[in-house]
Amino acid sequence: MTVTYTARVANTRFGGFSQLLLLWRGSIYKLLWRELLGFLGLYMALSATYRFVLSEGQKRYFEKLVIYCDQYASLIPISFVLGFYVTLVVHRWWDQYLCMPLPDALMCAVAGTVHGRDERGRLYRRTLMRYAGLSAVLILRSVSTAVFKRFPTVDHVVEAGFMTREERKKFENLNSPYNKFWVPCVWFCNLAAQARREGRIRDNSALKLLLEELNMFRAKCGMLFHYDWISVPLVYTQVVTIAVYSYFLACLIGRQFLDPAQGYKGHDLDLCVPIFTLLQFFFYAGWLKVAEQLINPFGEDDDDFETNFLIDRNFQVSMLAVDEMYDDLAVLEKDLYWDATEARAPYTAATAFLLQQPSFQGSTFDITLAKEDMQFQRLDGVDGPLGETHGDFLQRLLPVATGTAGGLLGRRLSLLRPRKNSCVSEASTVPSCACATAPDGAALECGCEDPLLDPSLREAEPEPPAGSEPPAPVIGSTATEPFTLVSMPGPRGLAPPWLPSPIGEEEENLA
Repeated sequence: MTVTYTARVANTRFGGFSQLLLLWRGSIYKLLWRELLGFLGLYMALSATYRFVLSEGQKRYFEKLVIYCDQYASLIPISFVLGFYVTLVVHRWWDQYLCMPLPDALMCAVAGTVHGRDERGRLYRRTLMRYAGLSAVLILRSVSTAVFKRFPTVDHVVEAGFMTREERKKFENLNSPYNKFWVPCVWFCNLAAQARREGRIRDNSALKLLLEELNMFRAKCGMLFHYDWISVPLVYTQVVTIAVYSYFLACLIGRQFLDPAQGYKGHDLDLCVPIFTLLQFFFYAGWLKVAEQLINPFGEDDDDFETNFLIDRNFQVSMLAVDEMYDDLAVLEKDLYWDATEARAPYTAATAFLLQQPSFQGSTFDITLAKEDMQFQRLDGVDGPLGETHGDFLQRLLPVATGTAGGLLGRRLSLLRPRKNSCVSEASTVPSCACATAPDGAALECGCEDPLLDPSLREAEPEPPAGSEPPAPVIGSTATEPFTLVSMPGPRGLAPPWLPSPIGEEEENLA
């Protein structure tokens, strides 16, 4: 059974983990005490042999061997190899738990999509969830020794109620040499399709949702099978084990206390028990024991997964959800905060202090800036207010033409510049003089006071250089063909400020 100590470390306090050191079940002491006693016994036997059995010449040779082992034992990369290995095993251990097939999502889908309060509807729902539980039992008895001891044969599965005798015949008559944990999932699909044909499942979307949840459930069962099949590479486990055992085999000799009278460096003190060597053995060998326990969490160690408990829990809650709780609703009532504008649950006296704490708004809400640092800065080379340089920018991008065409480009660019009263009504876009409808060539002599055609607002037309010739005519056109002139709208009055800007409309009309 899993050792849970979460409540003991819920709050941080002085020596919080120290109370966990006295626990025996699931502890490192329970895992390592045999190896620790064996290492200490071998160490003491070598120490007694050196002190009382060996001759003087043999002692000198043994002392040289001790110095040699102590010098070169540090070359074994035990921390590097063991650290990576344990990290890999711990990640693999947690991923295996995430692959445990839990029926909670599937039973909610069955209860919400398979309808019918009669006996046949109830039979559909219970059989669907029984098939899901049967698939989980079949895969768990394939990977877990505890579950296999509970259900050693298919007959035990039938007697436990997960499978009927007719289903057992179909299961055993299926000729396949592979693990057949997936067979109940196929039965589930067939039964769901039959329920759809009978109208128990009312539409294809509900059937699709049901089969998607089943596929997720089956995928977890399949991943458990693959984790059991594909282990951590054997060479990696062997390298780590050899590294740890060879290191402490060298420590058995290299950490012996020598005769201080011989004057060896670092051997000024003569003790019987190597305290720090035992601590080092406790840490490294304990680290290896952790990996040994977690590499297969489907055994019967103290911290292995409680697979039998999960089977009981999953079967019970799944049947409860699709049978007794089906279509079982309480009377709808207004909640306690129906008329409250700000709903807030009450606090007890032990938690009332939380009301005084402000809510978190974001990490930047406490930043303060000086007033001068909050002013927008003007861009380099810009003299006017911000946002009044778009027309000049477009003027630099568009080519400069001579003659009448250049003047038309200048007029178009003047339309793109922001004006103080740029919001006009639809009525103001109607021409107010006859120049707008005059034939080509006559509009240039119009004397109406259009603000857009005011000389002070026009773009200056560049003068052609002296001695320059007029541009050559375009191929495919005659030399006498005039430029196409665009009529400009008439004068406009001020418009209410809530109307949109007509700049885009003017461009469409000019185009």
